Amino acid sequence: MSYANIKSYELADQGHWLTQNQVDRFYEKLVQLAGNEKIAREAGRYAASPDAMGIVRQHSLGLVGPANAFKLIGRTAPNLTKSAIYVSQEIAPNKVKVEVTPRPGVNEQPFQCENRIGFWEALVMMLGNNMPTVEHPECIFKGDPKCTYIISWERPLSSTLKTIRLFLAASSAVALGLASFQAPDFALRLLAPSVLFTYMSLSFFIEKMEKKEILGSVSEIKDSSDQLLEQINRNYNNALMANEIGQAISSQTNFKHIEQTIGSTSNIDEILRDVIQILNKRLDYDRGLILLTNKDRTALIFRAGYGYSEKHQNMLRGTAFHLDNPESKGMFVVAFRKQEPFLINDINEIGKSLSPRSQALAEALGVHSFICCPIICDGEAIGVLAVDNIRSKRPLVHSDLTLLMGIAPVVGISIRNADLLNARRKQFHSILQTLAKSIDARDPMTAGHSEKVTEYALGICNELQKPKDFCEMIRVASLLHDYGKIAVPDAILKKPGRLSREEYQIVKTHSQKTREILDQINFEGIYHCVPEVAAGHHEKLDGTGYPNGLSGEQIPLGSKIIAVADFFEAITAKRHYREPMPLKVAFQVLREESGKHFEEEIIEALIRHFEKNHIQGFKERWKDLEMPERKSLRVPCKAPVSYMMDGALVAGTSADISAKGIFVESQRDMNEGEKIQISFTLPNIDSKMYETSGRVAWVNHKGMPRKRGMPMGFGVEFLDLNKKTFDAVLSYVIANHLPALTNQPC
Repeated sequence: MSYANIKSYELADQGHWLTQNQVDRFYEKLVQLAGNEKIAREAGRYAASPDAMGIVRQHSLGLVGPANAFKLIGRTAPNLTKSAIYVSQEIAPNKVKVEVTPRPGVNEQPFQCENRIGFWEALVMMLGNNMPTVEHPECIFKGDPKCTYIISWERPLSSTLKTIRLFLAASSAVALGLASFQAPDFALRLLAPSVLFTYMSLSFFIEKMEKKEILGSVSEIKDSSDQLLEQINRNYNNALMANEIGQAISSQTNFKHIEQTIGSTSNIDEILRDVIQILNKRLDYDRGLILLTNKDRTALIFRAGYGYSEKHQNMLRGTAFHLDNPESKGMFVVAFRKQEPFLINDINEIGKSLSPRSQALAEALGVHSFICCPIICDGEAIGVLAVDNIRSKRPLVHSDLTLLMGIAPVVGISIRNADLLNARRKQFHSILQTLAKSIDARDPMTAGHSEKVTEYALGICNELQKPKDFCEMIRVASLLHDYGKIAVPDAILKKPGRLSREEYQIVKTHSQKTREILDQINFEGIYHCVPEVAAGHHEKLDGTGYPNGLSGEQIPLGSKIIAVADFFEAITAKRHYREPMPLKVAFQVLREESGKHFEEEIIEALIRHFEKNHIQGFKERWKDLEMPERKSLRVPCKAPVSYMMDGALVAGTSADISAKGIFVESQRDMNEGEKIQISFTLPNIDSKMYETSGRVAWVNHKGMPRKRGMPMGFGVEFLDLNKKTFDAVLSYVIANHLPALTNQPC
C-alpha cells in the first residue's frame, strides 16, 4: 500500500474513492509479491466475503435476487465505481447481459476486466447461489468499443421445486381424471390421497425453503438498514455540529459580545470552550483537544479539550510541544509545520519516527489511534485540532479526517476574527480614553474626573441590575460626558472664584457641544444613543437643567444616572475654588436633591454602591477633618442689606451668609445682643427681598477687631426665619459651597 500511496484509513472508509494511479500501482505490486497473474479475478471473487464487501454487499442483498441486482446495476454502479458506465439487460430469469463502457479520460487496464468478471461471480454467489457462468464475447482490450458480459446462474432450489410442483400438479390432475373413468375406486382410495400428500409435502418443503431464503435476505437487509441508519445519524450530527459551531463562533466573534466580555476571560478561550463542547456532543470520538501557539510561536500549548481525566488534562497543560526545536518529531508538531493532517490507526506504526519524549507522552495518555489536523488561517498555521478513541475502538477512516479538515479552518478563522475584533475593541477604548483624558489634561485639578464618573455610573447600573448592553453604553457616555468642555476657554474653566453670568452661560454650552462633537462619531448598535445620553447629564427632573430644559421622563435614564455620578464626584473632589465636601454631608446633599433634580432610586443606588466599595477609603481620607453641620457652612455673599436702627432705615452690604446668620459691613457701632429687623437679597438667584428678625451676635470694631481679615461690621444671628426664607438661604449656601450645582465647572 505504501508503493501505491494508499492509506489504511482510505481503505477503511467505504465512501472514499481510490485514483486510477493508486489502483494500477497496487495491482502491479500485488502481482509482483504474489506471483499470480490472475489475482485480479480472485480479488473480485473475494468480494463475495461479507468482510470484503461491507455495506456494498448489504445494499445489494436488499435487492433480493441476482436478476434484480443486475437489472438495477446501471443505477447502483455509480455507487460502486466512477470509472465506467454500466448497462444491463435481462435475457432470461437466470441470465443477464451487462455492457461496460469506460468514461472519457479513463484508461483502464486488462486486470480490471478480469476483476469485473470475478465481481459478477461474487455478486451472484453472495446472494446465495452457486458459481455462475460468465461469458465475455466483447472486450475493449481486444479492440471492441465496450466490454460485454453474459452471466448465467442456476436457479434457486425453491424455484426448481416450484416448477416440479407445477408439473406434478398438472400430471396428477390428468392421471386422476383418467383413473376416475377406468378405476374410480382406485383413484378415490389410493391415487388421490397419494397425490394430495405428495403435493402438500412438496409445498411445505418449498415454503420452508422460501422462508429460509427470505429470512436470510431480511437479516442482511436489517444489517444494511442498521448501518445506514447509523450513517444517517452521523451525518445528521455532523450537520448539527456545523450549524452549532457556526452559531457559537458568530456569537463569540460578534463585536457586541466582545464588548460585554471586558474584564472577563479571553474571548478566544470562550470560542474554544464552545467549539470543544460541540465536538464532544456531536462527534463520535472519545477525546478531543485544541492546541494553539504561544505568543512568540515557539510552542503549542493545550487550550481546550474533552474526554480527558483531570490527571491527563494537567499533564497536557504542563507539556509544551516545542516548535523551535528541530529535533521535535511529535505528530502535533509535524502536522503544524507541514500544515498537513494525519490519521494514525495504530501508533505503533509510527513508533520509530517519534522521539522518546513523544512516545512516553502517548503511552501515558493511552493513545492508540488518532487524527490531528492543523488549524490554518490565511495560509498560516496557528494550532492543531486532534481527536482519538480509547474506549469505542471504532477505526478512524478518511471521512473522519475530511470532517476534521473542514472544522479546523473554521476554528482558525474564528480565532483570527476574535483577534481582529479584540484589536478593534482595544483601539476603540484607547480612543475613548484619549478623548476623555484630553479634557482632564487641561487642568491637573480635574484629572481623573471622567474615569471617576464612569466608575460611579457603572456602580449605579450594577445596583439597579441593568443589562450588560446598557452598562457598556453608560461606560462610554460617562467617559465622554464632558468632552464639550474642549470649547470652553481655560480662563473660565480654571477660574478660582465665582463665575460671572456671562461666563456661566459659556460653561453651560459644553453639554450641547458634547452632543455636536459626539454626533460626528459613527456610534452604532448599543452605542447609538451615547451622544444623547452624554449631552443630557445636566438636565434636572424639575426642568431647570440644560441644555434643553428636559424634565421627568423626557430625560434619558442614562443621563439621569450620569448626572448623579457627575454631581457626586464634583462635590467630593477638590477644585480650585473650594475644598471637597465630607462624605456625610455629600450624602445629605444628594438626598435633599431627590425628586427635584435627581431620582431617588438612582441616588440610593449610588450610596449603596459607595458604601460597599469605597466607604473605608473615604473614612481614611476624612478621618482628621471636622464634619461641619450644613447650617453652619458660610459662603461669600455680596448683596444689599437694610436694617432698622433707632427708628431709621440703615443701608449696608452683606459680606457672607449661612443658614444661621449673616455678616453686615457697617461703620455704625452696634451692641452685642441687640435685636434688629433685617432685610437682604441673595445674589444671582432673584431680586426678592427676604425679611427676618435677628440678634447682633458679635461686632468687628475697627479699633478692636475680633476677626482680622473681616471688614468692619457685625454678625447677625437669625431668630425666626420662616421655612421659605430658610430654604432659600440654605439653597444659596449649598449652591455657593458646591458650585457644580449652579455656575462653576465641575
